[in-house]
Amino acid sequence: MGRAVLSQFLTLSNSTPRLSSSLFCGRLGSKYLKRPGSIRHNRTINGYNGAGFRCCCSVSLSQPAVPETSSIPVRKRIVSGVQPTGAIHLGNYLGAIKTWIELQNSYDTLFFIVDLHAITLPYDTQQLSKATRNTAAIYLACGVDTSKASVFVQSHVRAHVELMWLLSSATPIGWLNRMIQFKEKSRKAGDENVGVALLTYPVLMASDILLYQSDLVPVGEDQKQHLELTRELAERVNYLYGGRKWKKLGGRGGAIFKVPEPLIPPAGARVMSLTDGLSKMSKSAPSDQSRINLLDPKDVIANKIKRCKTDSFSGMEFDSPERPECNNLLSIYQLISGKTKEEVAQECQDMNWGTFKTLLTDALVDHLHPIQIRHEEIISDPAYLDGVLGEGATKAAAIADATLSNVYQAMGFLYR
Repeated sequence: MGRAVLSQFLTLSNSTPRLSSSLFCGRLGSKYLKRPGSIRHNRTINGYNGAGFRCCCSVSLSQPAVPETSSIPVRKRIVSGVQPTGAIHLGNYLGAIKTWIELQNSYDTLFFIVDLHAITLPYDTQQLSKATRNTAAIYLACGVDTSKASVFVQSHVRAHVELMWLLSSATPIGWLNRMIQFKEKSRKAGDENVGVALLTYPVLMASDILLYQSDLVPVGEDQKQHLELTRELAERVNYLYGGRKWKKLGGRGGAIFKVPEPLIPPAGARVMSLTDGLSKMSKSAPSDQSRINLLDPKDVIANKIKRCKTDSFSGMEFDSPERPECNNLLSIYQLISGKTKEEVAQECQDMNWGTFKTLLTDALVDHLHPIQIRHEEIISDPAYLDGVLGEGATKAAAIADATLSNVYQAMGFLYR
């Protein structure tokens, strides 16, 4: 499993996807029957938060395509989620959640808590439910507006798991064996402690994306290879079961799934560790000192910034390859303060580390305090939170079930 400035990204088409007969007889036919192991092998960079933050995100059309002559506006849909393991930290917030707040004003948005992804590695069963509710409360506290966006829990929409099973039947095992994350995490955990879910996790991610007919998918470095698999899998299923084959079974024909494109995050949204400027801020890092959690109290934030890794150079500057920690802390200040890169560079260029750390601490505390207050209010009202999640799941299920019904029909299942 969007970003604030979508104009710099790919232009979306408002038309419903269709596969022509020439497409079935040409590229897709030879590619997906003769070369089932064609998934591209991309390396990940810095692990993108390890086993911590997984963001399954997508942008899609919220309404069926209409004739070109129609004046009815077609809103694009954004679907995104965060895993409820560990504490939501500054990297999760600045890299994803803060952007959602901007996007919900212009898009039909659905934000979910990917609890099914949280069990791919050993986890605390006593904490999963609590962490799921806490993550949902953070979404709302950060500014997700339930009049504009739907918030739901992944496991509350059964179609995610059902579609995953159907997609699994069309996924060559060789594609999954090539996933870098599986190799790295299974090596760390040991074969005896690794479940099949860690191997098939990318198929569930594909289900999360394809259920909502996504056009664009905002992905981090560790998810790029998984998106490649999603794209390949969408094309494979479209070839195997779509087009005329589907139409002969009473369906509309054409493509079953849209083939999603990657949405590249804007520069500066990648927050690095406080203890290593070359590693991404991560829930899975052993030391809590490496991250600022959204619910950290003032004194904890001050202590973490005071003790964070710095360097011996004078002054402050962006983009120096010799000063990754300096660049990271300046970027955090820029994102939290809302100032431009040029404004921050000019403001901080002559500061020493002591002065800058005080400035950064104050900015973080001022920004996060209202979120913490609102979170406490929401988590103290379980009836309200349950209502939000229930309504969100109902809306999401209506969209997902339509896609799932098409897949069942195209794959030849008896109509229920």
